[in-house]
Amino acid sequence: MMTQEKRFSYLGLPLDPLTHYDVLDKIKKYLSTTPSFRHIVSINPENIVIAQNNARYREVCSTADLALTDGIGVMIGAKMIGKNIPERIPGSKLLPELLDLAGAMSLTVVLIGSQANLALRLAQCYSRSYPKATYIGINGYQDKLKPTQEEEKRIEDIVRTTRPHFIFVAFGSPFQEIWIDTHKTLLKASICMGVGGAFNYLSGLSHRPPSILTRFGLEWLYRLVTEPWRISRQLTRLPYFIVLAFQQWIWCIMHPQNEQTHPHCS
Repeated sequence: MMTQEKRFSYLGLPLDPLTHYDVLDKIKKYLSTTPSFRHIVSINPENIVIAQNNARYREVCSTADLALTDGIGVMIGAKMIGKNIPERIPGSKLLPELLDLAGAMSLTVVLIGSQANLALRLAQCYSRSYPKATYIGINGYQDKLKPTQEEEKRIEDIVRTTRPHFIFVAFGSPFQEIWIDTHKTLLKASICMGVGGAFNYLSGLSHRPPSILTRFGLEWLYRLVTEPWRISRQLTRLPYFIVLAFQQWIWCIMHPQNEQTHPHCS
């Protein structure tokens, strides 16, 4: 059964309080209608911190068709102000389901990666599993901050020629979401989603966290231990997120009748 709760804003970013079933149902409906640009974003504590000082990223997320909760901290923070999110929907879990859905429906998928040949290898793997579908892997940019005209033209030519049903971009946030929005005219017939490091998990390049950690939303802790280069980033962003969450909680307690006046309480 579809949930009826409406989108709300949490610390400046939108959240759609949907179940996993709701999300898949909406995506299947997108596929059954006239093709048009659709943007799915994933919201986690780090992304919320990024958004505090990145107006462009906030704008892109606010106009996304689906804003999914990918982080236990976001669920807890939202609950503190009386907003219920029925479940987390991690991009690393949703991506393989959508790739399988595309295969079952014989659709066309473009994977745009940030590491050499990773997207290509994934596309070849899924092509073997679903020979009636079309999976295309593309290397993104040598430097995502300074894309060359040749790199842009290569991606544009493939998208225009194949008119994919799905496009998955693995540039990391906020670059992937902004790239998708910037190219939305090119992607006008596609369901698009930034997937961060999900290609790494699917390819086996990175090991998935143990199920017990996943159950309690502690994937971030596993990544922190296995990928120590994240330490400096997370030690900055995660405490800042906690501060933001408590500031909002206190504000909403002190202004129960006027919470709509605060942008983080709407």
